This record gives sequence, structure tokens and C-alpha cells, in this order.
Amino acid sequence: MKLFVSLVISTLFAFTAFAADEAKSPSKYGAEFVKHWATAKDLTLAVADAMPADDYGFKPNPEEMSFGEQVAHIALANFSYCARAAGTKSTATKPDTYDKATVTKLVGESFNYCAGVITPLTDDQFNEMRGQTSVRELTEGVVMHMAHHRGQIEVYLRLRGIKPPTYKF
Repeated sequence: MKLFVSLVISTLFAFTAFAADEAKSPSKYGAEFVKHWATAKDLTLAVADAMPADDYGFKPNPEEMSFGEQVAHIALANFSYCARAAGTKSTATKPDTYDKATVTKLVGESFNYCAGVITPLTDDQFNEMRGQTSVRELTEGVVMHMAHHRGQIEVYLRLRGIKPPTYKF
């Protein structure tokens, strides 16, 4: 009987230790997010690169952001969403100019920043709240926001007679 009780207690301790390690391990969701985020980065950079540098000031109408401003807006929002997920404030600032070199560099850095924030997060951390929003919801929000504005700049390309790059899953 003592052997049986010892075996049950040992098994419970081992299971508890395993569960604790699992809770501290990077999330499967995070790994999947970062995989698709890398694809989104590649497409966003390809779309940004497709527009000639001289057309980065192009606006379909006066009320809209220019192509360069749209790309910078994606970058700044990426930084903001992911900084909030990390529990910090974004230190990214609007660029002085919206030229191709400046904003494509900024948008690439923003994708890298988000991947660095998301990769190590555990399931418990994805469930943490930032005000009224969970970290998981922030990751969903950054994707939706980025895709929305990337879709807009794809229309800008078409208005300039440029076929946007194809999405590769």
C-alpha cells in the first residue's frame, strides 16, 4: 500500500511539474502567429516595393493618406499593438519623410518587432489582459489592421497601373 501511495504521489508531482513547464513554454498559437506574420511581412514589403519611389506621395483623393503615409501607418500601428501586447508603450515615431526607403525600412522593423514580442509568449501570457483587451486579441487586431491598410495600398498600386504581388500562403 505504501508503494502504491508513493507511486501516486510521485506521478502527481511529475504531472504538476510537466504542466508547470508547459505553462512556461512558448505558445503553439504564438508559433503559428509568427509563421503567418512572416508571410504577411513578405507580402507587405513586396507591395511596398512594387510602388515606384516617385509615387510614394500618390493619393487617390485629397482626403486619403499617401501611399508612403499608408505604409508608415501600418508600421506605427504594428509597433503600437505589439508594444501594448508586451505591456509597454511604443517608442516608434512618425518619420520625418514618407519616402520609399524610410517607410519600407520602418515597416520591416515593425514586423520584426512584433515577431520578437510574440514568439516567447506562453498561453497564460496570451490570456493576460491589457485594459479590456487580451494579448491574444491584440495579436488578432494587429493582423486585421495591417491587412486592411495593405489592401488599401494594393488598390493604390492598381490605380497606378501596377499589378500587386500575389499572396503566397
